[in-house]
Amino acid sequence: MALIPKATARRIARMPAPAILALAYALLILAGAALFMLPVARTIPISWGDALFTATSAVTVTGLAVFDIGTGLTLFGQAVLALLIQLGGLGLMTFAVLVLAALGLPVGITGHVYLREDLNQSSMTQVRLLMKTIAKVVLFCEMTGTLLLALVFVPQQGVWQGLWTALFHAISAFNNAGFSTFPNGLVPYATDPIVNIVIPALFIVGGIGYVVLQDVFNQRNWRQWTLHTKIMLLGTAVLIPWSVGLFALLEWHNPGTLGQLHGVMAKLTVSWFQGVTTRTAGFNTTDISAMHDSTTMMFISMMLIGGGPTSTAGGIKVTTFVVMLIATMAFFRRQSQLHAFGRSISLDEVLKVMALTAISVMIVFMGVFLLAASHEGHFLDISFEVSSAFGTVGLSRGFTGELSGFGRAVIMAIMFLGRVGPLTLGFFLATRSTPRVRYPAGQIHLG
Repeated sequence: MALIPKATARRIARMPAPAILALAYALLILAGAALFMLPVARTIPISWGDALFTATSAVTVTGLAVFDIGTGLTLFGQAVLALLIQLGGLGLMTFAVLVLAALGLPVGITGHVYLREDLNQSSMTQVRLLMKTIAKVVLFCEMTGTLLLALVFVPQQGVWQGLWTALFHAISAFNNAGFSTFPNGLVPYATDPIVNIVIPALFIVGGIGYVVLQDVFNQRNWRQWTLHTKIMLLGTAVLIPWSVGLFALLEWHNPGTLGQLHGVMAKLTVSWFQGVTTRTAGFNTTDISAMHDSTTMMFISMMLIGGGPTSTAGGIKVTTFVVMLIATMAFFRRQSQLHAFGRSISLDEVLKVMALTAISVMIVFMGVFLLAASHEGHFLDISFEVSSAFGTVGLSRGFTGELSGFGRAVIMAIMFLGRVGPLTLGFFLATRSTPRVRYPAGQIHLG
C-alpha cells in the first residue's frame, strides 16, 4: 500500500519545485520534532512546542534554543540535532544527491530539477560541477575541523566525548548553525587560539557560498573570476574588518564584555570572534545581553545582511547588499547603467534586489510588531531576536526563554521564511511573463 495516495502524489508533482522543497523542509522539521520527543533522545521533559522550536532552529541552521541542549539531550538526541543541522545547511536535495551518488544510484531528471532550484543554478552541467565542489568542501572542512577541535576538547573530556564535542561543533560551525553543547556557548574558550581560528574559519568558508569556492578552486586568477565571486569576496573583505573593528571600538571599556578581559590581545581575540560570527554563525564568546545598545544595533544590521547565496548562511546576502549600494551610487551619479569590475548589472538583477530587500524588511517589521504587541517592553531585545531569526544567526540577548507560545510561533515562522523564503521568492522572480498589452508611460513624483 502506498504511503501517499496517487491523487495527492500527482497534485504534489504539479507544484513548483521551490514549493516542494519548502514542503520537504517542513516535513523534516516535523520528523525532527517527533524524534526529540522520544525518551531515548532527551534527559528532561520537553513539550511539543520545545521540540518543534528546536527542530525548526536546527533545520533552518539558526541556533536559537529554548533549553540547554548539552544537558537536555542525550547522545542520540544530539546526533539527531547534528543531522538536522547538516540536512538544513546543505539543503535536502543536495544531501540526497550526495548520498545517492555515494551509493552509485541515479538521481533522475526530476531530482536534478529540484536540485537546480535548491542551488540556484541555471543548467544541469553547473549543478554537477557544483555538487563535486560541495562534496569535497564539506568532507574536508568538517573532518579537518573535528581533528583540530579535538586537540582542545579531548584532553578535557576524554577521547570519545571529546571527539563527539569536536564533531558536533565542526558541523554546527560549518553549517553556520551556532548550536553548542556548552551551557554558555564558547565563553570558556574566549581566548583559546585553536577555537578562535578553527570555528571562524569553518563558518566563514561555509557562509561564503559554494559557487564562490568552486570559482576560486577552478580559476586561480582574479581576472577570470565571475562578477558574483568578486562582489562576494570584496563585500566579505570589507564587512569583516568593519564589524570586528566596530565591536572593539564600542565594547572596549564595557565591563560586561571586553572590559572584564585583561590585555589588549585578549580583547582583540574576542572582538575578532564576535565580529565575524555576527552575520552568519551565532556562536558567542562573550555575554551578548551585556552589549551596549549601539553595538546591538550594529549586530542587527550585520545579521540582516548575512552571508553568501548558495551557502549555509541566511540574511538578504552580501551580494544583494552590495548591488543595492551600487544602484544607490549610480542614482546619485545619474548613471543609466550599473557596472562593477568591468561587467554590467542588468535591470532584472536590480529589481530582484529591490524585491528581496523590500520583502525582508516587511517580514522583519511584521515580526517585531507582533512580538512587541504580545510582549511588554524589551523593544531592542525583540528587534535583535527577530533579526537573528530572519538572518538564521542564532544570537540572542536572553529573550528566547521569555517567548510565549505565540512568540515562539512567530519566531519559528520567521526562521523558516529566512531559510526557505528566498528559495521560493527566487523562483517567482526568475519566472518571466511577457506582457500582452503595453501601456503609455506615466509620471510619479518620488521623494
